[in-house]
Amino acid sequence: MSKKFFTLPTCKTCQRIEADLNPGACGAEVRDIKSKGVTAEELDAMHAHTGSYEALFSRRAMKFRSMGLGDRDLSEADYRQLILDEYTFLKRPVLLTDDGVFAGSAKASVEAARAALNG
Repeated sequence: MSKKFFTLPTCKTCQRIEADLNPGACGAEVRDIKSKGVTAEELDAMHAHTGSYEALFSRRAMKFRSMGLGDRDLSEADYRQLILDEYTFLKRPVLLTDDGVFAGSAKASVEAARAALNG
């Protein structure tokens, strides 16, 4: 598998991190999750590294509140299906490599993604 960088081009945080990391210059495929989404295989590959779909799930998505998901007890299968059904539920940006997955905008995650991109 090659390196894949999943982002939302309209997200200011994603724009900032993508400009900082420049994943395309490091050989990563840059994917717009709104127009192209994430496949079940890609999501399962992310899960293989994290051991949890919940770790890849964004509770910040506006739909999280509007769908009343905060009031539900969600299973791992629920998190997986929600991410596959609605791109906004994938914590972003995400860098997926053979060796790991780095999701979200936390400083430690961005620094780990930088190290993974630069070999």
